Amino acid sequence: MRTVLIVILLLVAAGGGGAWYIWNGMQPVEPAGPAVTFTIDKGMGSAEIADLLEQNGIIRNSLFFKGYLKWTKEGSSFKAGTYVASPGDTYDELIERLNAGDVVKEETVTFTIPEGYTAEQIAKKLAEAWNQDAAIFLEIMDTGAGLKGIDVLGIPQNKNLRHRLEGYLFPETYELAKDSTPQEVVEALLDQFQKKLDTIPNWKQKLEARGMTLHELLTVASLVEREVVVDSERPLVAGVIYNRLKKEQKLEIDATVQYLLDKQKERLLYKDLEVDSPYNTYRNIGLPPGPISNPGLASIQAALEPEASEYYFYVTKKDGTQGHLFAKTYKEHLANIEKSKQESK
Repeated sequence: MRTVLIVILLLVAAGGGGAWYIWNGMQPVEPAGPAVTFTIDKGMGSAEIADLLEQNGIIRNSLFFKGYLKWTKEGSSFKAGTYVASPGDTYDELIERLNAGDVVKEETVTFTIPEGYTAEQIAKKLAEAWNQDAAIFLEIMDTGAGLKGIDVLGIPQNKNLRHRLEGYLFPETYELAKDSTPQEVVEALLDQFQKKLDTIPNWKQKLEARGMTLHELLTVASLVEREVVVDSERPLVAGVIYNRLKKEQKLEIDATVQYLLDKQKERLLYKDLEVDSPYNTYRNIGLPPGPISNPGLASIQAALEPEASEYYFYVTKKDGTQGHLFAKTYKEHLANIEKSKQESK
């Protein structure tokens, strides 16, 4: 095909005025009007691209451009994407741009999901970023409608779950295309969770050794995320949670009650601890039905590899360090509570 093209060009050149015809056809189009946006799809050959340039009025004659590409041995490295070119651009300018993949920068939205955010908080964050109703994102998180990742991860469907995807929406800074659909946005968070989880060596084997499901692991990780600020304490707190579970002792974790409230309280009242919910670990033995937040990687790793200890209790220090005092017995725990109160004075 290329040989035929060269022969045609030579025949045209041999005719009267042929040289001028070719020379004129290879000149840039007269600059006129705004720049033109065009898209090269994956798999398009140089001949198709030449035709596309002519159709968009960027070059005069695709036949001559094809011949020029043959002569200069160009066209095999053109990259797919959306480009902007102006009538008046030379062949060499176009070739350089296509070789470099100098595509139009896609308009994007950047947003950050902090560690420990709940599904409701994330939905509000996404709504602000995309100027949409938070209910749209929350419905997707509740139903999983249109999401592929939900099947890959085996996320359970339990009527007791407040939000089905709670715990699986990875906290991270994202940059996504501005025209992304709500499903695509939520899917990106699920995809990132899977990628981050796979960075933990042998996590599946470790999970199996603990005799837990991924959902249970994330539930523990979410408790650690909401309870701990000091990273070094995460494995130790995870160990305390497992100790209480093994002993079938109520977890009595404030964060599980806070999760049920419309607005977080600085201090819970006794009446708050009586709320009737499977998430309330003051009333129920064992783990809540699912995660109460979306944990970061450190909390997931802590839940997977807890620090062994004889501790069953911990209380937050009130000295500003945000660390904890740990105890083996309830008597020691009460002493730690008093000690913490003294530190706050």
